[in-house]
Amino acid sequence: MTKTSFYPPQRTLMGPGPSDISPQVLQALSRPTIGHLDPLFIGMMDELKQLLQYAFQTQNPFTIAVSAPGSAGMEACFVNLVEPGDKVIVCRNGVFGDRMRENVERCGGIAVMVDNAWGEPVDPELVEQALEAHPDAVIVAFVHAETSTGALSDAEVIARLAREHGCLTIVDAVTSLGGVPLLVDEWQLDAVYSGSQKCLSCVPGLSPLTFSERAVTKIQSRKTPVQSWFLDQSLVLGYWSGEGKRSYHHTAPVNSLYALHEALVILYNEGLENAWQRHRDMHNELREGLEQLGIAFVVEQPYRLPQLNAVYIPDGVDDAAVRKLLLERYNLEIGAGLGALAGKAWRIGLMGYAARSENIALCLRALESVLK
Repeated sequence: MTKTSFYPPQRTLMGPGPSDISPQVLQALSRPTIGHLDPLFIGMMDELKQLLQYAFQTQNPFTIAVSAPGSAGMEACFVNLVEPGDKVIVCRNGVFGDRMRENVERCGGIAVMVDNAWGEPVDPELVEQALEAHPDAVIVAFVHAETSTGALSDAEVIARLAREHGCLTIVDAVTSLGGVPLLVDEWQLDAVYSGSQKCLSCVPGLSPLTFSERAVTKIQSRKTPVQSWFLDQSLVLGYWSGEGKRSYHHTAPVNSLYALHEALVILYNEGLENAWQRHRDMHNELREGLEQLGIAFVVEQPYRLPQLNAVYIPDGVDDAAVRKLLLERYNLEIGAGLGALAGKAWRIGLMGYAARSENIALCLRALESVLK
């Protein structure tokens, strides 16, 4: 029996990720594959590193793309920086803060939890209280943009508190990179990871990552080996370091890195501040339309992510049925609620290339039709 090729429909992706990908990035993905140690590919990687430094707003020499999704970027930070017995302050205000806790515990660390309600940002006062109660803590871990709720936390203030108590920071910027201000050097963040498929509008499967000199020093002074061979950044560094020369570590995802390079070129040419403003403008456009439909936001306005809009499902509305109709009638994807918000909220993404007026018009028109 013969098999046929898979041809997906043309969807409009307005969920929590992946986001819409521009034709330029898809075209870059289809370029001829060359060897991952080819001098031309290595030259492209050097430029990719510079583009990532721009996106993160950092001069950190250790700024790379992990050859795996954002969850692996998260794990890379924890397995490299947390040793058995290390005490880590973990801020939890949604699903991904809890995943940080799991990573700490799997590394043999001790997780001290700072909890805020779902839909609220991390409260810096609670972080300070935890640091004062645990002077032996070595790391503060928190989610900058909580994808499960659409809440934005104050990374600058939390990082300052961590430094004042002699702690490094591990920061989840999966949904924030490219969508809202993220100033790694100015805020003195130590280990920051993201994902290629959110506001960068690239294919899923890569995790931009940057480590400060303080973080690199901690990795180099470890008393125990990193528990993961693949994610041991002291090994990966040899592949990404140097100009025009690479040691072999793994076969890099060549075509995906072409796509990430193209996505970062688009971001660079637009300009970070323009990209941040575009996400804010599109959020306001969507907000006005949703409010006219009587749909309320989960997160209070000052802490609301423009690129990830968590909204309450109107009373009496069947969550799954609405999302199914949007997909079948309009080829439009929005996201379901997670955890405490499952069945209670939708998550509407306006990330990267998806943050456009035509997408918002489609979403509002489709929602109005389906809800009627």
